[in-house]
Amino acid sequence: MRFSALRLFQEGVTGNRGWGPHWRDPAPKGEYDIVVIGGGGHGLSTAYYLAKEHGLSNVAVLEKGYLGGGNVGRNTTIVRANYFLPGNSEFYSHSLKLWEGLEADLNYNVMHSQRGLINLFHSDGQRDAFARRGNAMENQGDDAELLDRKGVEKYLPYLDFDNVRFPVYGGLLHKRGGTARHDAVAWGYARGASDRGVDLIQNCEVTGIDIAGGKVTGVQTTRGAIKAKKVAIVVAGRSGQVAAMAGMRLPIESHILQAFVTEGLKPVINHVVSFGMGHFYISQSDKGGLVFGGDLDFYPSYAQRGNLPMAEHVMEAAMTLMPAIGKAKVLRSWGGIMDMTPDGSPIIDKTDTEGLFIDCGWCYGGFKAVPGSGFSFAHLIATGEHHAPAARFRLDRFRDGVGLMDEEGTGAQHNLH
Repeated sequence: MRFSALRLFQEGVTGNRGWGPHWRDPAPKGEYDIVVIGGGGHGLSTAYYLAKEHGLSNVAVLEKGYLGGGNVGRNTTIVRANYFLPGNSEFYSHSLKLWEGLEADLNYNVMHSQRGLINLFHSDGQRDAFARRGNAMENQGDDAELLDRKGVEKYLPYLDFDNVRFPVYGGLLHKRGGTARHDAVAWGYARGASDRGVDLIQNCEVTGIDIAGGKVTGVQTTRGAIKAKKVAIVVAGRSGQVAAMAGMRLPIESHILQAFVTEGLKPVINHVVSFGMGHFYISQSDKGGLVFGGDLDFYPSYAQRGNLPMAEHVMEAAMTLMPAIGKAKVLRSWGGIMDMTPDGSPIIDKTDTEGLFIDCGWCYGGFKAVPGSGFSFAHLIATGEHHAPAARFRLDRFRDGVGLMDEEGTGAQHNLH
């Protein structure tokens, strides 16, 4: 079933009775070539690219709940490629290029909107830092434009430019940045993977990883044992728990990141805006709600709800940046479990167990990385070789300290990234 304008018209005039399920709901087989643990954005994109790019369809995605029920459905939907350091820069550049062709590739509307992203700066030092970042982005082949105060006023006239503590000096504009619809991304990849023969197994929790002679042989699940030649762990904030089933201790901590949505409003924010003097970012959804977030809760937790002091902190940053937001009613909030690495950058690598692979540690970059992560992880699983844009995301950098990527310059402390 392909989507097209003609098909939409036909279904519209016939009562929409011709639509079928977007993906199959098969029972798990006893054995697969590859088992992907985790049915979120990264797991589904990995399965999709294994089938599409490498012709590997004897693949199962195992999800303990429902597809897209984890972090891919619990984020602020921002898509960007404005990273500074080598290693991160080329990876997110590659991921953004995949985003730009994703709807045509999947034949699915993921509502990717390149509305532009503006990172504000509030001091001379910040201006210099963003000028360096912009130059690095352009050297990578991405877009960047340094705006002065008048340039920002043109795009964002509703900000408090003369705030006594944090006056707005200017901003770095990344025009190709924007947003996408998080659940549509999961659904689109699920549909594409299923159409290519991948089995998507929901309500199937992995309870153990079978290893014999230093080699993975399969997994134990709540729906029975499943044999596999290769097993890929892609479970975001639960990575440490699942890796422990294989006797691994990962260099990550799991923290909660809260996000908030207001009531629907008339269009007011046409871009993604990031506040340089507080970890706050905001955009407006197609439904009209203002979607925003800030810092993660600064203690390890698996509770998907967050705490009130951090909610207050985010609201304070919002009011500092744009006081008009105080008139909007917050409808709901949620928390996603963030797997934070010591250097703030992800891990895509083999493990010491033959046939066992790990994709984790995405910190704040998980949603925007969905296409790039899946593409690079699928390449590694299929070929045994690191995909060039993700070649620096190696696990052993935390063992010897070589190749660490401290994107924000905050040091080796999980909760500060």
